[in-house]
Amino acid sequence: MARVEQHRRKIAIVTGSSKGIGEAIVMAFSASKEYAGIVTNSRRLEEAQRVADNIKKEGNCDAIAIEADMANEADCLKLIEGAIKHFGRIDVLVNNAGIQKEIPLEETSTEQWYKTISVDLTGPFICSREAIKHMVEQQSPPGGCIINISSVHQIIPKPLYVPYATAKAGIEMMTKTMALEFAKHNIRANLVAPGAIETDMNRELKENTQELERTLEQIPIRRIGRPEEVANVVEFLASHKASYVTGATFFVDGGMTLYPSFAPTFDEKH
Repeated sequence: MARVEQHRRKIAIVTGSSKGIGEAIVMAFSASKEYAGIVTNSRRLEEAQRVADNIKKEGNCDAIAIEADMANEADCLKLIEGAIKHFGRIDVLVNNAGIQKEIPLEETSTEQWYKTISVDLTGPFICSREAIKHMVEQQSPPGGCIINISSVHQIIPKPLYVPYATAKAGIEMMTKTMALEFAKHNIRANLVAPGAIETDMNRELKENTQELERTLEQIPIRRIGRPEEVANVVEFLASHKASYVTGATFFVDGGMTLYPSFAPTFDEKH
């Protein structure tokens, strides 16, 4: 495969990009017209391929789909190697794939713990490690950008989700440490931490009115966010407009991290 000229436009990989926030991110990248190529990813090739095909239909850049499970180290390696083989470089890596499951701590098996940690923390570590090996050698332009999709639960404890909250807290420090270690190579690393967003992961909010109301009480803006609202922040951080931003967390949460449960209700009368 002929390599794409990179002096004008970038190459991006987005894990877990077959739906939800990941799909919104790759479509935002495509619409920006700053990318020569985008790698979509899912555990199911046909789902990632559908999104890659939609990107190519937009006509702004090339796209390929790579099947890979972020819980599997060999798959993580395959994803990064596949991107390099096809496009010759990696300018932006977005570690978006994630899982969570509600389960009391005393019922959480070691297998369930490892599965969540593998996808939500170890996978981003492996993909970042492998991408950085190429980013430190790249020229015209040098360096690159890593964006980890975290959660408000990197700082807000989440009962019944101990492995998930632990992974998100871990990815915050991992990202900050990478930002400090690789700044000299012009590699930026940042976090985007969504709150309650309209995705399959939060589908219970659509199905359970009481749960939705309890959640809205914690959100000053009083609504659930859209995947595109997260994608807009990711697209900014990946762009030259954020060239002086590294080691930072951008909360996209409608104010949830302001801990409104300790404040008066956010009804209209207030």
